[in-house]
Amino acid sequence: MAGLTKTTPTPQDITVHGASRVLEISFSDGAVFRLPFELMRIYSPSAEVQGHGPGQEVLQTGKREVDLIDLEPVGNYAIKPTFSDGHDSGLFSWDYLYFLGKDQDKLWADYDKRLNQAGVKRDDPMPQAGGHSCASHSH
Repeated sequence: MAGLTKTTPTPQDITVHGASRVLEISFSDGAVFRLPFELMRIYSPSAEVQGHGPGQEVLQTGKREVDLIDLEPVGNYAIKPTFSDGHDSGLFSWDYLYFLGKDQDKLWADYDKRLNQAGVKRDDPMPQAGGHSCASHSH
């Protein structure tokens, strides 16, 4: 898996805090991160969110109340969450989870900037487009 090396910190403990909507992860290097489900959902590494290349990201809105309804391990390198809005195509590798935790403040600031640039609010509902639209999938 890209980014995984012998020095990549690995999760020692993963706890789902449903009431506070946070995934708590303790890593082998001593770092402990509390990742809000919303942050995980808006930065999901799936094609549905990230697009198929730079500049094709799909801005996610209305995810503040999203819940984590399932969390399954994928080999020894990732987890696959299922969110309450039905999104389940993101594979969160250990290094990606670490990145989300370490750069959380910057990611929230970037998200806020992208919302402002798009002229939408964090809690606006997502447009009902029936999936993402890119040339490789159009009929």
